[in-house]
Amino acid sequence: MSDVNFRKIDIDIYDEDVLVETELYDADPRDPAQVLNDTKQKATAVRSALSKGDTVGALTLVLEDPPYGPGVDEAKNLNLQTLVSILNSTKSAEVSSVLKSLSPDAQDTLMKYLYKGMAMPGWGDVSGSVLLGWHEKLTEIAGTGCIVRVMTDRRTV
Repeated sequence: MSDVNFRKIDIDIYDEDVLVETELYDADPRDPAQVLNDTKQKATAVRSALSKGDTVGALTLVLEDPPYGPGVDEAKNLNLQTLVSILNSTKSAEVSSVLKSLSPDAQDTLMKYLYKGMAMPGWGDVSGSVLLGWHEKLTEIAGTGCIVRVMTDRRTV
């Protein structure tokens, strides 16, 4: 039998034009522990805003400066859970007005979270109808360009 170790050789180390994930976007400049701490503080502020009935403020808080990059998976999941609590607590009649009040960057970030929620096995803590309802309204307001920007952005939430 011939030697099968050739299948385990990483030939990309010999290629000068290889695409490395770290070259696609700048990593989050914050320390992973700081990112997690910031996300926990943000979750507390979001709960406070929701208790006051400020859905727009809560959604804006959770969507600004989201955790991204390697090593911050716990913060990413916490931010997703916080966002899901906002989506679940918003009445369907209010969704359009809430989405119209968001900036285009926040709308794109929300679309990233909607797709992340849909990619979870069993849809996580949220029902599919909630995610799809938000997706439908967001596509009506932000257009299909929002979807294209999310699909081509390398910074995943």
